Amino acid sequence: MSDAAEQLKAFQPTRDFFVGIDSDGCVFDSMEIKHKECFTPMFIKHFGLQPVSKYAREVWEFVNLYSKTRGINRFPALSNALHFLRERPEVQARNVDIPSSDAVDEWISRETKLGNATLEAEVQGGNRSLDGIYDWSTAVNAQVADIVHGVPPFPLVRECFEKIGAKADAMCISQTPVDALVREWGENQLDGFIAMIAGQEMGTKTEHLKYAAASKYEPSRILMIGDAPGDFKAAKGNFALFFPINPGREEQSWQRLYDEGLDRFFNEDYAGAYEYGLVEEFNHCLPENPPWNI
Repeated sequence: MSDAAEQLKAFQPTRDFFVGIDSDGCVFDSMEIKHKECFTPMFIKHFGLQPVSKYAREVWEFVNLYSKTRGINRFPALSNALHFLRERPEVQARNVDIPSSDAVDEWISRETKLGNATLEAEVQGGNRSLDGIYDWSTAVNAQVADIVHGVPPFPLVRECFEKIGAKADAMCISQTPVDALVREWGENQLDGFIAMIAGQEMGTKTEHLKYAAASKYEPSRILMIGDAPGDFKAAKGNFALFFPINPGREEQSWQRLYDEGLDRFFNEDYAGAYEYGLVEEFNHCLPENPPWNI
């Protein structure tokens, strides 16, 4: 087990309740700027997609913003985007050679801590087939550091955090690199509300919850707050509860969490019909199939 996982396992409860909180698109309205101004331009540049840039942009945004894969780790996202692009008739008609995802797929199949540190170690260990992936990922991080500043949390986030802090241990659980998370939570002075920041270097969100909380709190006293199906999966993979921040209705979601969701959670009146209704609404927010296949 990695040192990062050991950090999560070493975490000790101070309260009876635990709340895990995603970051991008959940606490911060940062998904659009990161993907449209940082990820997409580097996707086009590093994979030679200039001849099909329009379709590359549509594909990247669908995979990462506007579908049920919203919020997934960047490396599976890259694989999905290349696959979708390769299958599009418009791209095939232009006879553009779309790079293979075989190398990144092979790495993903055996590595759970999908981050730049493990990727760099793989490349330095002799796997030169991942050179281009590493260059792309490093360039994305540089773009994010250069461009993404001054993005505030959604309204009522701070007030919700104050409510959470009165009764629960809280932790940031994300697939964003830790450096970016530390910067974003720090510049908005939200880091004081959480016990730890768990980013992509510490494993999957399911692993974060498993090591930090699953065996230390009653399942009915663990809540994951997130804006993507991966957050729901992480919660249910640990028999925990889920509160959705609905894409496109983030302000209303935080209002509902503040007005009723947290009170129900702390009163242990959350599981069942109330959570089911929230999840049903959430499931209708994001499509599974791309619009160009309809």
